[in-house]
Amino acid sequence: MTIRAMSFYATSVGKKTVMAVTGVLLVLFIVIHMLGNLQIFGGPQKMNAYAAFLHSIQGPLWVVRIVLGLAALAHVVTGMLLVLQGLRSRPSRYVRRQYQAATASSRTMLITGPLLLAYIVYHLLHHTFGTILPGFDPANVYGNVIRGFANSLSSTIYLTAMLMLALHVKHGLWSMFQSVGLNAPRYDASIRALGVLLMLAVVGGYVSIVVTVMAGLVQ
Repeated sequence: MTIRAMSFYATSVGKKTVMAVTGVLLVLFIVIHMLGNLQIFGGPQKMNAYAAFLHSIQGPLWVVRIVLGLAALAHVVTGMLLVLQGLRSRPSRYVRRQYQAATASSRTMLITGPLLLAYIVYHLLHHTFGTILPGFDPANVYGNVIRGFANSLSSTIYLTAMLMLALHVKHGLWSMFQSVGLNAPRYDASIRALGVLLMLAVVGGYVSIVVTVMAGLVQ
């Protein structure tokens, strides 16, 4: 079974399947995590109650964290392998033409992926474990968020990461449909529009938290 799985992964189809499956898992987490973070607009009591609930299910939560961590790592590594595989198989005379036809999102996928993985580590150290957040209080998640985004450097890092996430999600959704064979010309415009809508909804939700804290509207 393991040999068969490795043989499948060695093919382009196998790698694209891994990219699609891990991409779906990560997008689902991003959406759920955003909805949880939006609890901040309900005030300290609601936000801290939500955090307390998560703290009460630490066992299952760690399972989710491990699965997501492995999915993120597999997603980045597989993406890099696909890019390298494509470069090896493409004649040099087509490289320039391919680059000109590509979108900004697709051209930056190899960059935004590893950078987003690095940001996840930073985000965990900042808001989850409080290792790099002065005054971190595990019992006051609302206060941690306010304190974290009151720092202009942290907010800038967060907003930059959201820009990278926007580019990644926009192209990633289209690539996922392409990987499973739903990239017929008649669906292309709809898939790209769905990618844009998902990008605006998710990134807009995350950014709204940072902007309102920086503006002093949430404190």
